Amino acid sequence: MIERSANVVWDGDVRTGQGRLTTKASEVLVSMPVTFASRVEDAQGRTSPEELLAAAVATCYAMSLADTLAEAGRPAEQLEVEATCGLDLSPDGLRVASIRLVVAARYGGDEQTLQRLARTAEERCAVSSALRGNVEVSVQARALRDEPAPSERPTDPTRPVEV
Repeated sequence: MIERSANVVWDGDVRTGQGRLTTKASEVLVSMPVTFASRVEDAQGRTSPEELLAAAVATCYAMSLADTLAEAGRPAEQLEVEATCGLDLSPDGLRVASIRLVVAARYGGDEQTLQRLARTAEERCAVSSALRGNVEVSVQARALRDEPAPSERPTDPTRPVEV
């Protein structure tokens, strides 16, 4: 079995305390601050379990889709995956309710094939599989032709940022 680990040191209570997260193998995150407020309010440069979950799903899904497209004889030139983690706040506490994957794919196939393979890739994604039955996972995929990927589009500084 392959294992990866992370460590959190938490000081104080949940509402006013804070933690520091460090990933062990990669050391990509070293003493990354995390607070309860970063989960339910403005992140202010801190991360949250939900942001890390979204990152894990996006990365795993991108790899799964790249593999699925290649196996189908339609390898991707580029995939852009945005994962959004939906968190419900109720009197009973917090609950991760949904993961929404939005995919822009530059590849040599049609839209219908992409839709089918995008669903297959979600079923094969290890992180998505770990969530299945507990969290609703949805996928929206579109094939890019000549238009830029969402991250390549110029931004308008006068337009409000969508949150």
